[in-house]
Amino acid sequence: MKKGKKLYEGKAKILYASDEKNLAIQHFKDDATAFNNQKKATIEGKGILNNRISEHILSNLNQIGIKNHLIKRINMREQLVKIVEIIPIEFIVRNIASGSLTKRLGIEEGTILNRPLIEYCLKNDDLGDPLISREHILTFEWLNIMELDWISEECRRINDFLQGMFRGVGIKLVDFKIEFGRSLQDNMIILADEISPDTCRLWDSTTEKKLDKDIFRKDLGNLIEGYQEVARRLNILHEQSKIIPIKFPKPKAVKKK
Repeated sequence: MKKGKKLYEGKAKILYASDEKNLAIQHFKDDATAFNNQKKATIEGKGILNNRISEHILSNLNQIGIKNHLIKRINMREQLVKIVEIIPIEFIVRNIASGSLTKRLGIEEGTILNRPLIEYCLKNDDLGDPLISREHILTFEWLNIMELDWISEECRRINDFLQGMFRGVGIKLVDFKIEFGRSLQDNMIILADEISPDTCRLWDSTTEKKLDKDIFRKDLGNLIEGYQEVARRLNILHEQSKIIPIKFPKPKAVKKK
């Protein structure tokens, strides 16, 4: 597989052209960011773990009929994926109150929601990825009503699968963020981006210890150890793995101007 020119670089991944039509190489970086890029660090091994975990989850979703952009994992840091035109909306599914939901509505963290809550945010870093409504999506024609209803149902199906998968290994799925795009191959809407501890909140079922990017956001300890624990429980990272916990300097927050 020949890697071509850089097509796009985001906070955690780089997309390169490949030598196959409508397919690209997705490279997972070691960069960690939080608070809309105000807090940054490079954490060795993070990209390797996210690549492996996301491949495992997307492969399993594909087996239950959730179409997504993953073709295969190429190496420790890269995947071959379908090129999509990303829909400019982040779909957030919440099972337990945490993060911005608790701040906006004054709900105690850890409150179990009586049904999964789907929220929508506009993908725009300059605006801080603002929360939007279904009416915004339809008014500005980012999706039509049939597409929006279909994606919302896919979100519920993905949530059901992920909850069961993580519950089986002693992890609570608090919430997660996913993205969808239109495949250049056939214009079908499919799941894209990644599903990993970068995009999910994952708590130990017994202790509620955080095993996700909140470790970095809140300076709770070693991020790699948390991600490794998720991979081990999913039986995709064994003790003999070459990825080892490392200590890294506490990142400095970038002050707002």
